[in-house]
Amino acid sequence: MISVETQSDGAILEVTASGTISSSDYETTLVPAIEAALADHDQIRLLILVGEEFSGFDMSAVWADTKLGVSHWRGFDRIALVTDMGWVQTSARLASPMMPCPMQVFSLEGIEEARRWLRESLGAIHVIDLGGPCVQVRLLGQVDPGEYAQATGDLDAMIRGKQGFRLLIDLTEFDGWQGLSALDAHFHLGRTHAPLLDRAAIVGNKGWQHMAQRIGNQLIKADIQYFPEEDMDNAKSWLAAG
Repeated sequence: MISVETQSDGAILEVTASGTISSSDYETTLVPAIEAALADHDQIRLLILVGEEFSGFDMSAVWADTKLGVSHWRGFDRIALVTDMGWVQTSARLASPMMPCPMQVFSLEGIEEARRWLRESLGAIHVIDLGGPCVQVRLLGQVDPGEYAQATGDLDAMIRGKQGFRLLIDLTEFDGWQGLSALDAHFHLGRTHAPLLDRAAIVGNKGWQHMAQRIGNQLIKADIQYFPEEDMDNAKSWLAAG
């Protein structure tokens, strides 16, 4: 059995699974609720509550679950799974890297924490004018696709009035992307603005960020340098020099 409650004007759905789930539970309850929510919102967030009374899926439900994921792949912004069942937790954690959106697992006693996680904003992108041709893009937390859409508009408006384009990418408080769609948005932003770029400084504190600078130098004509976070001032000076 599946039951669905709507929160936040339909942007958040709380889904409770109990007993044995069949395809009819998807067809008559879950899918209509998701499609109704997506009619009013580009993306929605799910809280899935799996209690001790849950006994599993029949084979028809497994196929219905697969179809739901494929047909609404980009419709989910964030998923919180609330359960104390070990095998469900393990399955979710194994699947989470392949999900198009962030998914977190919470215990039953942590359901309010799960609700707060669904309601809050996980990340942000700040576009800052450094003067002259220089612009700073600061990524904070776990960034979602909507933040990239806003940042693209802000960046376009800022560089439109500049002579040249130099970019400081501040990754010192960046925790990653909220799913594959956010990663895709990141690369789209890079592809769109790379041809305009004269020079870029990457400031970070993780090894993969330094590696990104090396890869960028192979793919982009602009001069790209990496600076550790304690050298932020040197990065700004290098960016503005010449």
